[in-house]
Amino acid sequence: MKFLKILLGTVVFIAVAGFAIYFFGTKLIADQVMDQVAVELTDSGQIESIKQEIKNDPQLQAFIEEGKNVDSSTLPFQTKEEAVRVLVKKFSVSELKELQTKAQSGLTAEEQQRLFNEIEGKLTDEELLALKVLAYKELEQR
Repeated sequence: MKFLKILLGTVVFIAVAGFAIYFFGTKLIADQVMDQVAVELTDSGQIESIKQEIKNDPQLQAFIEEGKNVDSSTLPFQTKEEAVRVLVKKFSVSELKELQTKAQSGLTAEEQQRLFNEIEGKLTDEELLALKVLAYKELEQR
């Protein structure tokens, strides 16, 4: 009987520790990714070039404009940090780095469509709309 209690206690401890590591681990990774991307964009001056690309591409403009008049309180996330946490759960860190590298090197219309399809395939409609809202707000702030 004592062995069973020890075994059960160990299993419960491992389950709680696993959940804590998962919850805090994804938060830590999300924070690191967010910080790294923000620093890279700010230091390299790419924010302005991204804005120019969006202004010059009507398809991208229309995509982001969909988030203009949306009530963000009904969406699954409202902040960039929450969005990164969701993306880290849906995409691996290596997939996110690959997406970032592709976007930085410039994309053809076909590559853009493939990228949109990949993102749309992994995110729900509400998550995609929340990203559009955040992108719109971010572009309006800067």
